[in-house]
Amino acid sequence: MIRFAIWTAGLLLMLPAVAITPRGQEHDRREALRDHAETHRKGFQQTDVPQFVFPVSGNRFSFSVGGFINLRGAYDMGGMVDNIDFVTYDIPVPGSYATRQKLTMDASTSRLFVKAIANTRSLGRVVVYIDGDFRGGAVNSYTPRLRSAYVSFLGLTLGRDVTTFCDLAAAPTTIDFQGPNAYNFNFATLIRYERSFADDRLSFGVAAEMPAVSGTYGEGFEPIPQRVPDIPAYIQYAWGPERSSHLRASVVLRDMYLHNLRTAENTSLLGWGVQLSGTIRCCRAFRMFMNGVYGKGITPYIQDLTGAGLDFTPDPRNAAYIQTMPMWGWQAAGQLSLTRRLTLSGGYSTVRIQRSHGFYADDEYKRGQYIFGNLFYALTPRCTLAAEYLYGSRRNMSDAENHANRVNVMLQYTF
Repeated sequence: MIRFAIWTAGLLLMLPAVAITPRGQEHDRREALRDHAETHRKGFQQTDVPQFVFPVSGNRFSFSVGGFINLRGAYDMGGMVDNIDFVTYDIPVPGSYATRQKLTMDASTSRLFVKAIANTRSLGRVVVYIDGDFRGGAVNSYTPRLRSAYVSFLGLTLGRDVTTFCDLAAAPTTIDFQGPNAYNFNFATLIRYERSFADDRLSFGVAAEMPAVSGTYGEGFEPIPQRVPDIPAYIQYAWGPERSSHLRASVVLRDMYLHNLRTAENTSLLGWGVQLSGTIRCCRAFRMFMNGVYGKGITPYIQDLTGAGLDFTPDPRNAAYIQTMPMWGWQAAGQLSLTRRLTLSGGYSTVRIQRSHGFYADDEYKRGQYIFGNLFYALTPRCTLAAEYLYGSRRNMSDAENHANRVNVMLQYTF
């Protein structure tokens, strides 16, 4: 935490040396608040509109500081997940006497962010954003971790941000930090271009992102450095008041490199994925969320499979060959606003690895399920209380299966 505070202070020292506008100049402050509100991103794990915004004279430059303190408590019963988050991939199969119950308390998802906006003649509005949490080391180490660090202008985003394949508005809010297992909230170092037109009803985006390959190489192959970026792209149609409903079609292409020990040559495998996602405001009090994804070799783009070694595996017919793994998942959820302060949400999500000429190992992941229901109550505009129930299951290729149950509670204060 100390290192993160020093890092934040250092960023502020690098900001242009200009005098901050006195409180009496309300016009500059209103303009700065508008800039920060118009560039604010909503959706899964996004921060609130900043409370502290500091403009300079004429609002040529402004910056904001914010974040939240998040304390979560969890109790696993009748089966547990071997992870601080509810990752169904990490449900032990088979279970044992040591995997029946577990107590967890965690504040590592607390967040700090700094956002700066410069209004320039040549580049228009330039946004710089950096945020971090305390998930950078071992569990309960509270090591600071950089989440996002990017600059955006003229439709370009350069730096580290949520992958372009992720539809931020397509998943509901959960206490569980992982979220639905078929969703795809991951970060990437990227260069992205986005543009909206037709009165913001239509938008598209395309990016080049640093690849993260996670495969099972067996005895015939070895990993080598990657040389081609992942290429995700999307097109979106939005409608309704403030374009609050939308549907998005996305695609991602991958070229994954590895070394063939049998031929002593480097080779590559094509990975690809398609996704349909969106959110629909059915009425003033009810909203739906969904995404469905299918592809081969796209584990970074399916929440439950990230880092699982399933982009490719040795071919079960001949271990001297390698094959990409077909995979799919979908999630659907609804959120009901019972009052202005109280919301009720629930949903279902599932992920599956398809067999391709059989399977490589009996304990290989075959299917995971994720079911949740929660209540969020805004005690004040800045303080939220919540409770949640989670059920998950994992099935292996051998059809061995286990499940887990978790109860979450949360207190979050935003500043």
